[in-house]
Amino acid sequence: MYHREQRGLTMRSRYWIAALTASMVAVTATSTPARAVDWHTVASWTMGEGPGSRVMRDGSGNGLDGTVGSEVVPSGGTYGFARLEPDTPPAHPQHLVVVPDYPDLDPGDRDYAFSVRLRTAAPFGNVVQKGQATVAGGSFKMQLPGGKVQCWFRGSAGQLMVTAPRPINDRAWHTISCLRYRSGASVAVDGVVVASKSGPTGTISNAWPLSIGGKTTCDQIEVGCDYFAGELDWVTVHTPAYAW
Repeated sequence: MYHREQRGLTMRSRYWIAALTASMVAVTATSTPARAVDWHTVASWTMGEGPGSRVMRDGSGNGLDGTVGSEVVPSGGTYGFARLEPDTPPAHPQHLVVVPDYPDLDPGDRDYAFSVRLRTAAPFGNVVQKGQATVAGGSFKMQLPGGKVQCWFRGSAGQLMVTAPRPINDRAWHTISCLRYRSGASVAVDGVVVASKSGPTGTISNAWPLSIGGKTTCDQIEVGCDYFAGELDWVTVHTPAYAW
Protein backbone atom coordinates (compact mmCIF):
# COMPACT_ATOMS: atom_id res chain seq x y z
CA MET A 1 0.00 0.00 0.00
CA TYR A 2 1.15 3.52 -0.73
CA HIS A 3 1.56 5.80 2.28
CA ARG A 4 0.31 9.36 2.25
CA GLU A 5 3.00 12.04 2.10
CA GLN A 6 1.60 15.50 2.83
CA ARG A 7 4.07 17.15 5.20
CA GLY A 8 4.64 20.85 4.61
CA LEU A 9 1.37 21.48 2.77
CA THR A 10 -0.93 24.38 3.59
CA MET A 11 -4.35 23.65 5.06
CA ARG A 12 -6.01 24.71 1.80
CA SER A 13 -3.71 22.44 -0.21
CA ARG A 14 -4.43 19.53 2.13
CA TYR A 15 -8.16 20.02 1.59
CA TRP A 16 -7.70 20.33 -2.16
CA ILE A 17 -5.59 17.16 -2.41
CA ALA A 18 -8.10 15.24 -0.29
CA ALA A 19 -10.93 16.34 -2.57
CA LEU A 20 -9.05 15.41 -5.73
CA THR A 21 -7.87 12.01 -4.47
CA ALA A 22 -11.39 11.17 -3.31
CA SER A 23 -12.57 12.04 -6.80
CA MET A 24 -9.86 9.82 -8.30
CA VAL A 25 -11.01 6.87 -6.18
CA ALA A 26 -14.45 7.31 -7.71
CA VAL A 27 -12.92 7.50 -11.17
CA THR A 28 -11.03 4.24 -10.63
CA ALA A 29 -14.22 2.54 -9.54
CA THR A 30 -16.35 3.78 -12.43
CA SER A 31 -13.80 4.23 -15.24
CA THR A 32 -15.48 7.59 -15.91
CA PRO A 33 -13.99 10.99 -15.04
CA ALA A 34 -15.71 12.42 -11.98
CA ARG A 35 -16.56 16.07 -11.42
CA ALA A 36 -16.08 16.96 -7.75
CA VAL A 37 -18.05 19.92 -6.46
CA ASP A 38 -14.85 21.70 -5.42
CA TRP A 39 -13.37 21.61 -8.92
CA HIS A 40 -13.69 23.45 -12.17
CA THR A 41 -13.17 21.10 -15.12
CA VAL A 42 -10.94 22.79 -17.68
CA ALA A 43 -10.90 19.78 -20.04
CA SER A 44 -12.22 16.21 -19.96
CA TRP A 45 -11.06 13.92 -22.75
CA THR A 46 -12.86 10.61 -22.26
CA MET A 47 -11.26 9.01 -25.34
CA GLY A 48 -14.48 7.23 -26.28
CA GLU A 49 -14.20 7.90 -30.00
CA GLY A 50 -14.48 4.93 -32.33
CA PRO A 51 -11.87 3.34 -34.62
CA GLY A 52 -10.48 5.71 -37.21
CA SER A 53 -11.49 8.88 -35.39
CA ARG A 54 -9.00 11.71 -35.74
CA VAL A 55 -10.67 14.18 -33.35
CA MET A 56 -10.45 13.85 -29.56
CA ARG A 57 -13.57 15.50 -28.12
CA ASP A 58 -13.53 17.55 -24.95
CA GLY A 59 -16.48 16.51 -22.80
CA SER A 60 -16.20 19.49 -20.44
CA GLY A 61 -18.21 21.77 -22.70
CA ASN A 62 -15.23 24.11 -23.13
CA GLY A 63 -14.47 23.00 -26.68
CA LEU A 64 -10.81 22.07 -26.14
CA ASP A 65 -10.74 19.34 -28.78
CA GLY A 66 -7.53 17.70 -30.00
CA THR A 67 -6.17 16.00 -33.11
CA VAL A 68 -5.52 12.25 -32.97
CA GLY A 69 -2.42 11.13 -34.87
CA SER A 70 -2.73 8.34 -37.42
CA GLU A 71 -0.62 5.95 -35.30
CA VAL A 72 -2.92 6.33 -32.27
CA VAL A 73 -5.65 3.68 -32.15
CA PRO A 74 -9.05 4.72 -30.73
CA SER A 75 -11.11 1.67 -29.76
CA GLY A 76 -14.37 3.26 -28.63
CA GLY A 77 -13.21 3.29 -25.01
CA THR A 78 -9.44 3.78 -24.92
CA TYR A 79 -6.60 5.07 -27.07
CA GLY A 80 -3.76 2.66 -27.87
CA PHE A 81 -0.15 3.76 -28.36
CA ALA A 82 2.27 1.24 -29.88
CA ARG A 83 5.78 0.82 -28.51
CA LEU A 84 8.46 2.77 -30.38
CA GLU A 85 12.14 2.22 -29.66
CA PRO A 86 13.52 5.11 -27.55
CA ASP A 87 15.96 7.51 -29.23
CA THR A 88 15.70 5.73 -32.58
CA PRO A 89 14.93 7.94 -35.59
CA PRO A 90 12.82 8.94 -37.31
CA ALA A 91 10.43 10.96 -35.20
CA HIS A 92 6.76 9.89 -35.31
CA PRO A 93 4.56 12.99 -34.87
CA GLN A 94 1.60 10.81 -35.88
CA HIS A 95 2.07 8.93 -32.55
CA LEU A 96 0.67 11.92 -30.64
CA VAL A 97 -2.64 13.46 -29.69
CA VAL A 98 -2.23 17.25 -29.85
CA VAL A 99 -4.51 19.90 -28.33
CA PRO A 100 -3.88 23.48 -29.55
CA ASP A 101 -2.55 26.15 -27.22
CA TYR A 102 -5.64 27.26 -25.32
CA PRO A 103 -4.84 29.72 -22.49
CA ASP A 104 -7.09 27.81 -20.09
CA LEU A 105 -4.70 24.82 -20.32
CA ASP A 106 -1.88 26.88 -18.78
CA PRO A 107 -1.66 26.75 -14.98
CA GLY A 108 -0.78 30.44 -14.82
CA ASP A 109 -0.34 31.18 -11.12
CA ARG A 110 -3.34 29.03 -10.11
CA ASP A 111 -3.48 25.72 -8.31
CA TYR A 112 -3.72 23.11 -11.06
CA ALA A 113 -4.08 19.37 -11.58
CA PHE A 114 -4.05 17.00 -14.52
CA SER A 115 -4.97 13.35 -14.26
CA VAL A 116 -4.93 10.23 -16.43
CA ARG A 117 -6.06 6.62 -16.31
CA LEU A 118 -3.56 4.36 -18.05
CA ARG A 119 -1.97 0.98 -18.27
CA THR A 120 1.46 0.18 -19.63
CA ALA A 121 4.27 -2.34 -19.54
CA ALA A 122 6.89 0.13 -20.79
CA PRO A 123 9.50 1.68 -18.47
CA PHE A 124 9.53 5.03 -20.26
CA GLY A 125 7.41 7.64 -22.00
CA ASN A 126 5.94 11.11 -21.59
CA VAL A 127 2.21 10.83 -21.01
CA VAL A 128 1.03 14.46 -20.98
CA GLN A 129 2.97 17.69 -21.38
CA LYS A 130 2.68 21.32 -22.39
CA GLY A 131 5.97 22.86 -23.38
CA GLN A 132 9.43 21.35 -23.15
CA ALA A 133 12.49 21.78 -20.97
CA THR A 134 13.71 25.24 -21.94
CA VAL A 135 10.75 26.94 -23.63
CA ALA A 136 9.70 30.43 -22.66
CA GLY A 137 6.85 30.62 -20.18
CA GLY A 138 7.61 27.39 -18.35
CA SER A 139 6.24 23.90 -18.86
CA PHE A 140 4.80 20.83 -17.16
CA LYS A 141 4.64 17.11 -17.84
CA MET A 142 3.94 13.61 -16.56
CA GLN A 143 6.55 11.01 -17.49
CA LEU A 144 7.44 7.41 -16.62
CA PRO A 145 11.22 6.91 -16.32
CA GLY A 146 11.86 3.39 -15.08
CA GLY A 147 8.08 2.96 -14.90
CA LYS A 148 7.84 5.43 -11.99
CA VAL A 149 5.50 8.38 -12.35
CA GLN A 150 7.20 11.77 -12.34
CA CYS A 151 5.36 15.09 -12.28
CA TRP A 152 7.40 18.10 -13.34
CA PHE A 153 6.40 21.76 -13.14
CA ARG A 154 8.70 24.61 -14.27
CA GLY A 155 7.62 28.21 -13.85
CA SER A 156 8.78 31.76 -13.25
CA ALA A 157 9.79 31.07 -9.63
CA GLY A 158 11.49 27.70 -10.02
CA GLN A 159 10.86 24.06 -10.84
CA LEU A 160 9.79 20.93 -8.96
CA MET A 161 10.09 17.27 -9.91
CA VAL A 162 8.04 14.83 -7.81
CA THR A 163 8.64 11.08 -8.25
CA ALA A 164 6.42 8.20 -7.11
CA PRO A 165 8.37 5.61 -5.08
CA ARG A 166 7.34 2.52 -7.03
CA PRO A 167 6.84 1.72 -10.73
CA ILE A 168 3.37 1.33 -12.23
CA ASN A 169 4.30 -0.38 -15.54
CA ASP A 170 2.66 -3.63 -14.43
CA ARG A 171 0.00 -3.90 -17.18
CA ALA A 172 -2.71 -2.92 -14.65
CA TRP A 173 -4.93 0.14 -14.87
CA HIS A 174 -3.82 3.07 -12.68
CA THR A 175 -5.24 6.52 -12.04
CA ILE A 176 -2.51 9.15 -11.72
CA SER A 177 -2.72 12.84 -10.83
CA CYS A 178 -0.06 15.57 -10.98
CA LEU A 179 -0.92 18.48 -8.67
CA ARG A 180 0.69 21.93 -8.59
CA TYR A 181 -0.25 24.37 -5.83
CA ARG A 182 1.33 27.61 -4.72
CA SER A 183 3.47 25.99 -2.03
CA GLY A 184 4.56 22.82 -3.84
CA ALA A 185 3.62 19.84 -5.96
CA SER A 186 2.41 16.28 -5.45
CA VAL A 187 1.77 13.05 -7.32
CA ALA A 188 -1.18 10.78 -6.49
CA VAL A 189 -1.49 7.15 -7.62
CA ASP A 190 -4.83 5.36 -7.37
CA GLY A 191 -6.28 7.96 -5.03
CA VAL A 192 -3.32 8.22 -2.65
CA VAL A 193 -0.75 11.03 -2.55
CA VAL A 194 2.55 9.12 -2.72
CA ALA A 195 5.10 11.94 -2.96
CA SER A 196 5.22 15.71 -2.44
CA LYS A 197 7.74 18.53 -2.55
CA SER A 198 7.49 22.02 -1.13
CA GLY A 199 8.53 25.14 -3.00
CA PRO A 200 7.13 27.74 -5.39
CA THR A 201 7.07 27.36 -9.16
CA GLY A 202 5.38 30.67 -9.98
CA THR A 203 3.57 31.33 -13.23
CA ILE A 204 3.44 28.70 -16.00
CA SER A 205 2.08 30.02 -19.28
CA ASN A 206 3.55 29.08 -22.65
CA ALA A 207 2.50 29.19 -26.29
CA TRP A 208 2.84 25.45 -26.89
CA PRO A 209 0.14 22.86 -27.54
CA LEU A 210 -0.68 20.20 -24.99
CA SER A 211 0.58 16.83 -26.22
CA ILE A 212 -0.45 13.33 -25.17
CA GLY A 213 1.93 10.46 -25.94
CA GLY A 214 5.27 12.26 -26.30
CA LYS A 215 6.99 15.47 -27.41
CA THR A 216 5.86 17.60 -30.32
CA THR A 217 9.33 18.98 -31.10
CA CYS A 218 11.99 16.27 -31.29
CA ASP A 219 14.09 14.32 -33.78
CA GLN A 220 15.08 11.16 -31.85
CA ILE A 221 18.73 12.18 -32.37
CA GLU A 222 19.46 15.43 -30.54
CA VAL A 223 16.14 15.47 -28.71
CA GLY A 224 14.39 12.22 -27.79
CA CYS A 225 10.65 12.10 -28.37
CA ASP A 226 9.93 9.98 -25.26
CA TYR A 227 6.94 8.25 -26.80
CA PHE A 228 4.40 6.65 -24.46
CA ALA A 229 3.50 2.99 -25.07
CA GLY A 230 0.29 1.53 -23.67
CA GLU A 231 -3.36 2.52 -23.33
CA LEU A 232 -5.08 5.65 -22.07
CA ASP A 233 -8.66 5.64 -20.83
CA TRP A 234 -9.04 9.37 -20.18
CA VAL A 235 -7.20 12.61 -19.41
CA THR A 236 -8.62 15.52 -17.38
CA VAL A 237 -7.45 18.99 -16.37
CA HIS A 238 -8.85 20.74 -13.29
CA THR A 239 -8.44 23.86 -11.21
CA PRO A 240 -10.15 24.35 -7.85
CA ALA A 241 -13.35 26.33 -8.10
CA TYR A 242 -11.91 29.09 -5.91
CA ALA A 243 -9.05 29.58 -8.44
CA TRP A 244 -11.29 29.93 -11.49
